[in-house]
Amino acid sequence: MNQRRLPNPLLRGLRLVLGWIIAMIFVSAWYLAAQAVMDLLFEVSPGPEAFQADLIAHLMIGTLLYGMSSSLVRFALATAALFSALTLGNALKMSILGGPLMPDDFVAAKNMFLLLDGWQLAGAALMVTVPAILLWWMIAWRRARAWVSLGIVVLAVGLLGAFPEPASRALDKQFGHSVWNQRGNFEARGLPLQLLQEGVRSRARREAAPSAGEVAEALARLGASTPSDVLKVATPVGPTRNLHMIVLESFWDPMLLGASELSADPLDPAFRALWAASGNAHALAPVFGGYTANTEFEVLCGFPVERDNVFFEGGLRNEAPCLPRHLASAGYRSFASHPNAASFWNRVNAYRRIGFDTYWSDGDFELDDMNEGFLGDASLYRQVLDKLGPQLQGSTPAFNYVLTYFGHLPYPLNARRPAVIEAAEGHATVEAYANTLYYKSRELMAFLRELRQLDPDGLIVLFGDHLPALGNHFGGFRESGLLASNRAEFTDAMFRTVVSTPLILIDGQRGVVKTGDLPFYQLPGLLLRLLGDARPSMMALTAPEPGSPAIRPLPGMHVIADRDTATVCRNPENQPAACEASTAWLAAIRILARDIFGGDQHSLRRLEPTPGFRAAATGSRLEEPARKL
Repeated sequence: MNQRRLPNPLLRGLRLVLGWIIAMIFVSAWYLAAQAVMDLLFEVSPGPEAFQADLIAHLMIGTLLYGMSSSLVRFALATAALFSALTLGNALKMSILGGPLMPDDFVAAKNMFLLLDGWQLAGAALMVTVPAILLWWMIAWRRARAWVSLGIVVLAVGLLGAFPEPASRALDKQFGHSVWNQRGNFEARGLPLQLLQEGVRSRARREAAPSAGEVAEALARLGASTPSDVLKVATPVGPTRNLHMIVLESFWDPMLLGASELSADPLDPAFRALWAASGNAHALAPVFGGYTANTEFEVLCGFPVERDNVFFEGGLRNEAPCLPRHLASAGYRSFASHPNAASFWNRVNAYRRIGFDTYWSDGDFELDDMNEGFLGDASLYRQVLDKLGPQLQGSTPAFNYVLTYFGHLPYPLNARRPAVIEAAEGHATVEAYANTLYYKSRELMAFLRELRQLDPDGLIVLFGDHLPALGNHFGGFRESGLLASNRAEFTDAMFRTVVSTPLILIDGQRGVVKTGDLPFYQLPGLLLRLLGDARPSMMALTAPEPGSPAIRPLPGMHVIADRDTATVCRNPENQPAACEASTAWLAAIRILARDIFGGDQHSLRRLEPTPGFRAAATGSRLEEPARKL
């Protein structure tokens, strides 16, 4: 009888060691190849100083994954899929928006699926599902070593979550940190350490709600009173005119792109004339190339956004007397129109919390003029007027808020909109954008003419939500000398450029108002003054003062814009003297924002909140509502 020989223990040990060696060689080879490809295709790679730490981080992750795996082949497939998806996603974000992947991007990822369609949607879905499926398939669920590796991961995550402050301090000491230069952080760390360090920081910065004493001190620092009027306006019992706010997706002046050699000015001459009457005023946005919801929050609630995440997603937790709710107490009805998926950037909940009565999204419009996934502005404007026409002629004033969608990257046009503008060779993205602006500006002016005829006394404000993305590493802007390829190389003037979009404010039959350059968060307070609404309002705390410079906060820094000059404040230990007062003002505003939108709302009780609005009781939070507002 032949007996099956048992494997030699030494041979088994050699095979085990050889398996680990091959696995780590595979991770190293993948890492070197992936960094070379990303650098070649997107000009994105960690800096030389990060090479060793970044490779070690990938090897450590590879070690844990191999410990869970059932075979070397399954490990190789799953690891390559996971690392490739993260590396490609990071390269795409870096090249388009100028910053690396952040922990909040994973929370907001669902919104990206609502934005994409066709092959882009399929590609994004594969980037998520393929690694997830392969990882599940890879794990040897019945082997003890797999559970040991999983246990190590769970323990590490638990410890970091339980002690985020010391972990964040230790990581910052070892690898450094810059709040305003996240690209520089990535280049000094690599992607795994970037995600680890910022994930721990995100956990550590979950600040407690401000106390009543802290709120009182912040209000005292601001004077705790309504600022003086910017414009001399009548003060009736309550505002009675309609208010129209038109937010223009990626609307900007492409004629500044001299290197693109556009064959004609894309902007409608009527728009140029109207903008010239405003003194070519600009709104100063909190974002570049995306995250429109942060601009929305500022123009609707009157407080600045300073962090690199979407405030509608996690910062706006309380019901608050923002512009729609404040106007409702004066008898207004408020309507929000946006032909995108209703839940994008958590708008259903956010719009309800700030007081909109009605929210019309993609399901409420006839999608009869699509440019790939984007409804043309002409159709949107026509349908909004069809819905609102009777309201504008009635006795109840309306707040008409229109957020356009046409004009979004990649700037597609349908057959009804043939290209009419040409650009220099190699400037295809700028050419596509210029042709989009050609139609977008003309459709806007046609709508504006009809709206002013229908509602001659209405207060109308329109502006671009942020600058467009025009190629990798600020391409388009960089080629024309407006921006550098890296935020670390921006001059003070470039920081002002990267946030400036056209702003036009029409005060009914009085005509265009010269507002000067205005941060978005100061717009609600100014609109209330033009409406003659002198009632107490939290938005008065940030309303513009005559002659004062504009303060534009950005993550880890802020810009002081005074006429044609700009001063950037970003290093507390070594910043210009002009930054001292603005830094103190922003610190007070930051406390009040935390209190109002995520805290116990002590400041609203002190400011005598809007009639019909009840400040949150201590510790209270709203439950997530249904779709209906």
